[in-house]
Amino acid sequence: MPPKTPALKSLADLKQVQRQLAEDRAREAAEALRQKQLEEQRLARQNLFARAIGADTGATKPLKHKPMVVLTKERPAPVATQFHLDEAKALRETISDEFDVTTLLDADDQMSFRRPGVGLDVTRRLRAGDWSIQRQLDLHGLRSDEAREALGGFIREAHRHGVRCVRVVHGKGLGSPGKQPVLKTKAQRWLIQKKEVLAFVQAKPAEGGAGALVVLLAPAGR
Repeated sequence: MPPKTPALKSLADLKQVQRQLAEDRAREAAEALRQKQLEEQRLARQNLFARAIGADTGATKPLKHKPMVVLTKERPAPVATQFHLDEAKALRETISDEFDVTTLLDADDQMSFRRPGVGLDVTRRLRAGDWSIQRQLDLHGLRSDEAREALGGFIREAHRHGVRCVRVVHGKGLGSPGKQPVLKTKAQRWLIQKKEVLAFVQAKPAEGGAGALVVLLAPAGR
């Protein structure tokens, strides 16, 4: 709806309105002229480009298919699945609950172990604390399967990093049915089956006593 013309009270008001209308028409005309000039410039540039590439003479033809670039997805990092499967398989194969250790443990009060070829002085020195304990594993609260896997992985990683002496805490079995140290016997059985283990003895009273074992590992690379 056009704006309402204010009531004219004098000839001066009429002239003022006429001047305003003339100015509005002049602005509209100037804007229309500017838009026309811009369109003419756009067409001139377009025609100039067409002549430059020969489009006006038929020397060029539009592409039949839209240009496309096929981007390949970045491949994910390889997962060492087989390595982990082999590690788990080796752990299951080398640590058995059915292994008979009675003939391998030394017949002493602490039921220590030394691998064939390892002298008695090694277990003596191990009890004396000649090797500093570098790492420890606590098996308290673990089920038998969990404890076996934890112990196997712990020994393997310690040996891989060059650790020589570790302590394995298995507990005294006071919370087990019949108060029997079931986990202690199993820990001895598992350790004897690990080729990285050279010997083990019962820990000193201050280091766990009958509830722990001090284990000597072979040097890394063996």
